[in-house]
Amino acid sequence: MTTILQIEDILANKILVERTLEPHGYTLLYAPDGQSGLALAKSASPDLILVDIGLPDIDGQTVFTFIRQDKTLDHVPIIAITAWPPDMAAEMITRYGFDGLISKPIDVKTFPDQIAQFLAQ
Repeated sequence: MTTILQIEDILANKILVERTLEPHGYTLLYAPDGQSGLALAKSASPDLILVDIGLPDIDGQTVFTFIRQDKTLDHVPIIAITAWPPDMAAEMITRYGFDGLISKPIDVKTFPDQIAQFLAQ
């Protein structure tokens, strides 16, 4: 079974991701902020991490950097999820080295296919 960690502070977004991905057989883990997301990533070793860029405690870029420094997690794809303007978001994921980008609002029709593609990389 494929496990996805979602690090997201907005409850409505958490629920949307769960309702969209669980019917496709994914197991979802959830962290409401960066610190708990880092701890859960280390303890659960997910197959994919979705990280919101605008978290309340530490930003998604910092979460990404800490996860990439952990040798047990450095192979896990990390996907940025953001409502930033597309050009700004594309520049940020390139600069930090994220494995992909999903723009908010999430398109529930294409989201499962996007996740499958990121997992297949």
